[in-house]
Amino acid sequence: MAGSRRELIEQLRQTLSYARGSARADLAAAQAAADAMRDEHARAEREAQRCGQRLLAAHATRRGEVDRQSLHRLRAAADQLTALAIEQAPGAAGLDWPHWAPTLPARAQPPGLYRIGRLLARDVVAGSEPPLPALVAVLDEAHLLIEDPGHERAELAVRAPAPEPTTPVTHRPTERVHRFVGSLLLRILGSTVPGSVQLTVYDPERLGGSLAAFAPLAQAGLLTFVGPGGLGDVLDGLVEQVRRINETVLAGDYAALRELHAATGRRPEPWRIAVLLGEGDGAELTNAQQAQLDRLVRTGPACGVHLLIAGIGPAGEWCRHPQLDRIVLWGDRAWTSLTGNQFLVQLDPPPSIELATGTSRAIAAKVLAGPDPAVFADLLPAKEWTESSADRLAAPVGAGPDGRLVEVELGDSPPHALVGGPSGTGKTNLLYALIGSLAARYSPDELALYLLDFKEGVSFARFAPGRRDPSWLPHVRLVGVNVNTDREYGLALLAFLHQQLRERAEAAKAYEATKLAELRAEDPAGQWPRIVAVIDEFQVLLDGRDAVALEAARLLEDLARRGRSQGIHLILASQDLSGIDALWGRASMVAQFTLRIALPKARRILAEGNLAADTVPRHHAVINPDSGAEPANRVAHIPDAGRRGTLDVLQQRLWQRRDPDAAPPVLFDGGRVPLLSEAADLAALVPGPEPSRTPVALVGHTIDVTGRSAGVRLSRSPGRNLAVLGARAVEACDVLATAAVSLAAQYRPGAVRFSLVCLDDDAVEAAKRLHDELGAGGHDVDWYDRDGVCGLFAATARALRDGGDQPARPHVLLAYAVDAAATRLERKDPATRRSARDDLKDILGRGPELRTHLLGWWRSVPRLRDDLGGLGARFDAFGAWLALDVQGAELAPLSTEPGGPHWYPRERRALFFDRAVDRRPRVVIPYRTEEQR
Repeated sequence: MAGSRRELIEQLRQTLSYARGSARADLAAAQAAADAMRDEHARAEREAQRCGQRLLAAHATRRGEVDRQSLHRLRAAADQLTALAIEQAPGAAGLDWPHWAPTLPARAQPPGLYRIGRLLARDVVAGSEPPLPALVAVLDEAHLLIEDPGHERAELAVRAPAPEPTTPVTHRPTERVHRFVGSLLLRILGSTVPGSVQLTVYDPERLGGSLAAFAPLAQAGLLTFVGPGGLGDVLDGLVEQVRRINETVLAGDYAALRELHAATGRRPEPWRIAVLLGEGDGAELTNAQQAQLDRLVRTGPACGVHLLIAGIGPAGEWCRHPQLDRIVLWGDRAWTSLTGNQFLVQLDPPPSIELATGTSRAIAAKVLAGPDPAVFADLLPAKEWTESSADRLAAPVGAGPDGRLVEVELGDSPPHALVGGPSGTGKTNLLYALIGSLAARYSPDELALYLLDFKEGVSFARFAPGRRDPSWLPHVRLVGVNVNTDREYGLALLAFLHQQLRERAEAAKAYEATKLAELRAEDPAGQWPRIVAVIDEFQVLLDGRDAVALEAARLLEDLARRGRSQGIHLILASQDLSGIDALWGRASMVAQFTLRIALPKARRILAEGNLAADTVPRHHAVINPDSGAEPANRVAHIPDAGRRGTLDVLQQRLWQRRDPDAAPPVLFDGGRVPLLSEAADLAALVPGPEPSRTPVALVGHTIDVTGRSAGVRLSRSPGRNLAVLGARAVEACDVLATAAVSLAAQYRPGAVRFSLVCLDDDAVEAAKRLHDELGAGGHDVDWYDRDGVCGLFAATARALRDGGDQPARPHVLLAYAVDAAATRLERKDPATRRSARDDLKDILGRGPELRTHLLGWWRSVPRLRDDLGGLGARFDAFGAWLALDVQGAELAPLSTEPGGPHWYPRERRALFFDRAVDRRPRVVIPYRTEEQR
């Protein structure tokens, strides 16, 4: 038992020893493994530390780049916001008070925003970010609801994620509210035109004392203080203003005054600002007041009626309207609807009382002194060439006593205008102002102008291209100046307008239209601008009882009666209407001129008993669209439209916008003799095919709207010869030279033969110049004097007799003073019993059929008759004639009019008749040849 026990103990000892050894081995292995793991962890930790350091370094580098880029973007954004703030609140609207002074806005510039302080980020107290101007909108945009609920409520509102959507609680206006309102009003008054803002202040608590600095405005009618109990009347009056403006000013044409201002460049109504400083703290509005307030909040801004509200309550639905901006004051800070409560506004300190009072006094004095004289720029629209003339033409010509622009209108009523005023009262300047104002509003597709000036001057020449200024007014189709001795040109214009009337009437009939607006609607692709013809000193055209005056009066009466429906309008200007015999007995024509414009001391322009023209001051005019009836008078100050920098600048600008294919206006200057080298018709002549072509011999410049040349077609028909009649040698030589040069331009060298016969010593120099010019052009030209004239006529007549029916090379005989060789021409050859006159008759009779034409000058009609056979001679051999200093009665044998044409000779004018094309003679201007310039 004992041995067994010992064995068991030994066995247990061995087992334990083995277990201990095994455990020691395992523990040693574990310790080794742990040591290895500890070393590995240390290595990993060291590597991780190195990687972390590299990552931190890279992150720091990247963060620095990001911070620099972000700072750059923030600075750029701040600069842009600052620039935008300056742009939106320029001048007095945004200047610091230490540098503040009133500034007038640019013409037609709409009101912008107004500065109230500087922006602060919501979580920034010290304002470390760039301080940006904080702005609010008032005029033409919104109303303002101003609150000062106390420090705790304002701070609670700022902590909210967004401005409170609930209806605000009204509080009695505090001192901060009054200071804020005064600051804002001063910025508004200082950045608008004096007199363009009218204030109404309802302040039952302080009785206007908080805004007493603006009291001087009351002297000029720009400020009204309303006492307790007057709120209802204030609201009712403003609602009535909104109704009136919608009905009579906007009248459905515009949705708001700001749209009218943008479209026309003028604002016919002032801004009306009502400052409503209520009692707050339980003061209630009646239902009627609540309703009126709601109407004003909804409709006021469109009509220039704006509210600054504080302490009016209890607040109703009107305070939720989107056009009602909200400003919540918090000490010297605030938040606004424009910024939201994500940003605070550090309010500007209020301006000094002296600054507000001085500014108010200056504004009142300016308004009491009356409006500034009108300037031409005031007549121009904000955007040019945007208006349609389908229904009418309307444009301002000056400013009324209230500073508003006074318009003239041409359409169905009134259709035409009479302008009157003695010399020196500004009639031409008024026409300049009207033309410029119309041209700026209507494009050349909408308006065509025809300008004619019968006085001795070049008032309208500025609208055509000149030597110093190549520009022209794109609307002008024709300009006539210095036409006081060329009434035929005025008659030609009336005839042209009459033709335009006929064409429009036919087009309207085809489209079943009764007036221009309907025709344009039916034919949108057609060119149907309104036509305005301005005729200054028109009484010259109607002076006397001759054929020109009678025909002009007839055409004027028809245009005045029927022109309105086809968009053709007349503006007749004169010193007055007295002494115009052609108008007597034509009361129906005068009655069509219902637009009357009377300058100082004008007579017989306005209706009898209307003496406004006697009292109107200088540089002013009475504009009356009701035939001069006194109730329709409107007095306008007419700006200086003729000085440099006004109408000329506008013309340059519009000329730059013209259609590149547009032709310049036709200019007729009665005081200037046109040069042959400048004639467009001469430049257009080129050699043509032979022998089928019919050449044209030009003789002078026509006095009509085309501005073209008159000429004789030298066909192979009988009588295709030209007789120049009169004793003015220089002009006769110019006519023959014009005919020869123009004929030469139509033939190649050698294709035509010229024979110059000079029988007057006074014409030798001119004839020699022509001879040399033709020869220099390569043409065959022969010279003959008294000794050779008979031989030339005999040889030419013999060639015609022997040539049969085959036409030879064209032969043009240019004969100077044929009657000077009368003795030689009448001598008969003893052998043949023929004289040179007989040969001359053969040349005249048969020559044209064989392409031989005589262009001859006779110094009187009787001498031409002698060369043709005496008293019984016929003038059929001359199908065309041109008379210089020859009385109309002397031309009776050559004319189809009994007793001869109505013609009084004058220098550098000729009467031309071509029986092949003319019904009656027409007046032309003989060209000066290039050498005589």
